[in-house]
Amino acid sequence: MPDSLVPPVDLELRLVHYFTVVAEELHFGRAADALHLAQPSLSRQIRRLEHQLGARLLDRTPRGTRLTEAGEVFLPQARELLRTAGRAAASTRSAAAHGTFTVGYTTNMIVTPAVRELRHRHPAADVRTLHVDWNEPRDALLDHRVDVVVTRFLFSSDGLDITVLYDEPRVLLVPLGHRLAGKESVTLADFADEPLPRFTGADRIGANPPGHTNLGPVVETLEDKLELVASGEVVSLAPAGFRGSVRPDITLVPVEDAAPVQVVLATRAGDQHPLGTAFRRAAEARLVPDGADRSR
Repeated sequence: MPDSLVPPVDLELRLVHYFTVVAEELHFGRAADALHLAQPSLSRQIRRLEHQLGARLLDRTPRGTRLTEAGEVFLPQARELLRTAGRAAASTRSAAAHGTFTVGYTTNMIVTPAVRELRHRHPAADVRTLHVDWNEPRDALLDHRVDVVVTRFLFSSDGLDITVLYDEPRVLLVPLGHRLAGKESVTLADFADEPLPRFTGADRIGANPPGHTNLGPVVETLEDKLELVASGEVVSLAPAGFRGSVRPDITLVPVEDAAPVQVVLATRAGDQHPLGTAFRRAAEARLVPDGADRSR
């Protein structure tokens, strides 16, 4: 008979487990002790199973308990049924724990070492990466485009959980030929009168020094900011990590007294994704540069 035509049988796995223990002990008293049940209760549960199957599985004799012919047939299948149920439960939990997990990262944030470790430790997981625009880490999280994002903390934390990985010093971006180009370092006072880019909304909280009022054009993208700097319309603070990605017509000068920007790992507030904690540990171990000021 095809499997689709076999009528379903209402078997309780708990009762099947009880039966296998009695079958192994061949003694209701010892089986009840092993199962932490009262012996009369265990006897009732076995009778329930026999009723569900429509067959007597065990006989009690003066010499103890023995399997009936039906019990002999059912025992190996009962064990396999329990093993199959265990595998089904384990694979289901694994699927839930190792579903798609998307790691977001913004410009100049390298997440590869942590992602590689996560994939190694959880080979069944579908770990993906997604570049997020510099002004979108919060939206990307709340829109569920990513499950975690490694970025610089220049945005509102409302609705998010933030883990600080380390502090990153800041530099000043100036065009070649600018009066500050080539200096070993500068202070905030050295460019207090210079125009800085203007940022809208809560996208770049703390991107400019507090109290700096000389603001130039609004910028929406990193490329627009670099173009304004290269053309001499603005100078701009930037994380030191931008050192390897600026245009050849722009130079970077360390800023002695600028507050560092925090490199953080952000997640949705209260998110319980099973891989979230594992990735945070990998990020703390793998993404903090040697000598960096780690999170406090």
